[in-house]
Amino acid sequence: MPATKVILASASPRRAEILAAAGIPFEFQASNVDEARLAGEPPEQMVERLARAKAEAIARVNQSAHSDQLRVILGADTVVVVDQEILGKPGDAATAREMLIKLRGREHRVITGFALLRTSDGESRIGHETTRVWFSAMTDAEVDAYVVTNEPLDKAGAYAIQGIAGRYIPRIEGCYFNVVGLPIARVSQALKELGSPNM
Repeated sequence: MPATKVILASASPRRAEILAAAGIPFEFQASNVDEARLAGEPPEQMVERLARAKAEAIARVNQSAHSDQLRVILGADTVVVVDQEILGKPGDAATAREMLIKLRGREHRVITGFALLRTSDGESRIGHETTRVWFSAMTDAEVDAYVVTNEPLDKAGAYAIQGIAGRYIPRIEGCYFNVVGLPIARVSQALKELGSPNM
């Protein structure tokens, strides 16, 4: 059986760390996909659509490659949802501060969509995972001090549970890795279903 080549359609270091820690060999190729939300689109539908779009974009790039290896492309997209508002990655410190103020002292949802696409025949596995997250009641000073670290600037919802923000998250319900950026148990199962011998 030819070796399976898993390609992560992302430049996210957090998703790469999760795959590596789980012992899944992979390479990564960043995809360039418009991540704008469609009008009236539910967040669950949005993240699945974007995950699939990212996987398909990289699959097209790899179509001309030799088929001595089975290729499975993995796309993913993560959003934070509070009061039905989708919080993506803040573009600046002021936006990060606004997001954190919306999240502090309450519960929100982290939703990650994933798509695995087998390039040999187009077979795919697509889904999403939701984790409930509770933030403690951060003071204005704590919010400002956290924003100054720059940790929030490339994270959905303006925080990293695996980083400094972990001190402000007393509870989650669901998959921890989903909050980091990839529901690894679901992804591993999907790889098995697609016939990956690495699993």
